[in-house]
Amino acid sequence: MLEKNRKFVGDTQKDGSFALGRQLTIEYYECGEKILLSKNLVENALLKAAKDSGATIINSSFHKFEPQGISGVVIIAESHFTVHAWPEHDYAAVDIFTCGDNIDLEVAINSMKDSFESENVVISSDQNRGIISKPFEQKEVGQIIKNSKIYPISWRKEYEKKNPWGVLTSVDVYECDPQMIQDANTIEQFVYQLCDLIDMKRFGECQVVHFGEDERVEGFSMTQLIETSLISGHFANASNGVYLDVFSCKFYEPREVAEFATSFFKGDHYKMQIALRQ
Repeated sequence: MLEKNRKFVGDTQKDGSFALGRQLTIEYYECGEKILLSKNLVENALLKAAKDSGATIINSSFHKFEPQGISGVVIIAESHFTVHAWPEHDYAAVDIFTCGDNIDLEVAINSMKDSFESENVVISSDQNRGIISKPFEQKEVGQIIKNSKIYPISWRKEYEKKNPWGVLTSVDVYECDPQMIQDANTIEQFVYQLCDLIDMKRFGECQVVHFGEDERVEGFSMTQLIETSLISGHFANASNGVYLDVFSCKFYEPREVAEFATSFFKGDHYKMQIALRQ
């Protein structure tokens, strides 16, 4: 599918046109549950891909964000491999840029697929960079990008654009402090602080009730009415997990909910799903 880094442009090479580099962006979906949480595993995945593809590795630099997320770069003599990982969505975005002719890009892509245990890989762009023509021909940028579809990266912008009835955020927080999630007063305090954080007015008292004769599902369940809808959650003893839902017709930042819940209950990591309800 992907030839070696062939950078000639046009139907033939007769006009002497060529590109200084080639850039691929690759989307890795449905990655292994714990892999994208580890800086070492992500770094090793890119280093292995670069080595397997025939690139000449110079050095690498990776950073783990709190509470989660990893960015990194592998500098190669031919240019670079970069990545940003979103563990909450089991997703990693990879960029490969090369000015070398001998790198096997397909090998690199498949190597990272295996390392990330990704179930779905998409090559979202494959571009020639720095096209040189003889004689040089001026090219209009608009001709290249006019058909590109731009998606918003801000939930607020998407909310304002679609004007939905409400926003539903579902957050699963893993490996929480068991003493905290098994204490009703602590759960109440979490709800009160969360409402203050996302500027939601509580309606009535927070209800925290212990449920579950089956050890697998035993734990506290919580509901808190807010003037714009509802906050609910279950706190599972067996898994030390928090399963939280925030539904409101007033906008709030979903990531603030996820990161606050993870910090408050001393969780190790979280998963997050967001829906705009029409």
